[in-house]
Amino acid sequence: MAADRTRTAIITAAERLYAERGFADVTMRDIVAAADVNLAAVNYHFGSKDELIAELFVTRSIATNRERLHELKAAEDAGNGRASPQEIFSALVGPTLRGCLGEAKHRSDAARFMIRASIESVPPIRKIKNREVDHLKRFAAALRRALPDHDPADIFWALHFALAMAHQTIRDTERLTRMSDGLCNLDDVQAIIDRVVSVAVTALMGKPARAKSRAQLSSAP
Repeated sequence: MAADRTRTAIITAAERLYAERGFADVTMRDIVAAADVNLAAVNYHFGSKDELIAELFVTRSIATNRERLHELKAAEDAGNGRASPQEIFSALVGPTLRGCLGEAKHRSDAARFMIRASIESVPPIRKIKNREVDHLKRFAAALRRALPDHDPADIFWALHFALAMAHQTIRDTERLTRMSDGLCNLDDVQAIIDRVVSVAVTALMGKPARAKSRAQLSSAP
């Protein structure tokens, strides 16, 4: 019980400090002081700063990915095994945007930590993002079921663009607000989700299915 409380105190303090100050400016001694534990306890539970950052990111990512897959499954179940592209993209970007944006979420330590993780490309988080792609492949498979005649490469590009739009919106909320003179309402999270989904679907559906490459066209009789 005492060990669990110590571990929780370290995680809570680290998440708050990283959310407030970023990864580079927070030392292990800062975390020790905020958690009111000794350095040996941090080393015992996590081993290093990178491992602590990785565990925080994985913990938050697991919750987001679980929500994504739950929404995807619900959409496919309702459609007898096949969801619409709109539903698939909404399940992909909705949990991330809802978790980080909106007046209430934007101030939480969890949301601000994930925003930092999106902005600051630190090695332990970058390594996890590059490695953990299995859940994203399930969205690609869902889109291939929904659009069997589409080029699989186009589907992966569309997923990549949808994720990029969501992450860029999270990273650059202030710039978008200033650039639009406040016309873009970043507190209306559902409207943001609808916009990202609309652009992703339009980009994917607007391209002719199985479009031939220039090389294929030039070699045709």
